[in-house]
Amino acid sequence: MALSILLLEDDEDLGETLAQLLQMEGYAVTWVKRGNDVIDLTFDKKYDLYIFDIGVPDIDGLDLLEALRDAEDETPAIFISARIDIASIMRGFETGAYDYIKKPFFPEELLVRIRAKFQSKEALVECHGLQYDPARKMAFKEGRPVALGEVQQALLHLFITNVGRVVDKSDLMECLHNPSDAALRVAINKLKQTTGLPIRNIRGLGYMLETC
Repeated sequence: MALSILLLEDDEDLGETLAQLLQMEGYAVTWVKRGNDVIDLTFDKKYDLYIFDIGVPDIDGLDLLEALRDAEDETPAIFISARIDIASIMRGFETGAYDYIKKPFFPEELLVRIRAKFQSKEALVECHGLQYDPARKMAFKEGRPVALGEVQQALLHLFITNVGRVVDKSDLMECLHNPSDAALRVAINKLKQTTGLPIRNIRGLGYMLETC
């Protein structure tokens, strides 16, 4: 049976593009443009996935998902939004979404995120109290996303995917915008402070994340 998706997007062009793309991938898509339409539809039908824009008529997408969660609706949800401030992103995850895509984005990116959720068999990696999703390259602590910058995220992915092995300094340098020994030390110390991960300097070779 096709995955049933409820898409909330008030932008005519984007909504039509996403609906057509998802249908071409074999998903059963219901596209609506107002928050109240979601409330009406979810009263009578169960969906497999919600894709919500935030700034839509009637009811804010964040408030909408929060109301659904309060009604014990645990349907997986993705936010797509032009809001890129950290407060909106954090609230999106706190409200119960599993992903947040910032506009503008390539429509195909949405397909990748959906596949990562429903088709990937790659589970979360548990490591020293941190949960890491390799498919989405996102870290969580106690179910809450850990805010990481681009450099920290790239370093974390290298360490998590090479646990117990020394990561060569040259590979780590590629994660930096302005590579230098000092910049690498600062970036790794910041990553350790943010995540609490035990990353050790292996003199003359590189760095290693101790076995989980």
